[in-house]
Amino acid sequence: MKLNPTTEKFILHWGEMGTKWGVNRTVSQIHALLYIMGKPMNADEICETLNVARSNVSNSLKELQNLQLVQITHILGDRRDYFTTSDDVWVLFRVIVEQRQRREIEPTLQFLHQLMQEPEFANENGAVKKRISQTHDFINTLTSWTNEMLRLSTATMTKVLKLGASIQKLLR
Repeated sequence: MKLNPTTEKFILHWGEMGTKWGVNRTVSQIHALLYIMGKPMNADEICETLNVARSNVSNSLKELQNLQLVQITHILGDRRDYFTTSDDVWVLFRVIVEQRQRREIEPTLQFLHQLMQEPEFANENGAVKKRISQTHDFINTLTSWTNEMLRLSTATMTKVLKLGASIQKLLR
């Protein structure tokens, strides 16, 4: 499948951004392709469209499934697996935030909590103890806030995000 220039630029940029977010370029490009095309695609179509090796596509699709960003679907009369992603950017945002929190933030929060519970922590330098405690408290607060935001409806979350810094007026 030949991509239009705008579509190609979008996919290439998403791949570049993925690497900055710690995600493999091909994983990001496949997700971008599925998102922007908005239709189920099989692995062969993805390989051909992105000019990527089949093994790379297979591994990338597994990673996207593990991240809950891609689902398998089937087409009547075709034995191949087809892959889709949500066409709702807010759904994708929620999934990405939940996955990053589960994979990156929560383990760090647990680590800091365990670190503060260890007997050696009591004997640590006061400044180090303070910084570790502050880091734990910050991540805990941020995690609580994120969980609250993810429970909001999309309409409410949109309003909250659009408020931005003007929310300060309510706090004064």
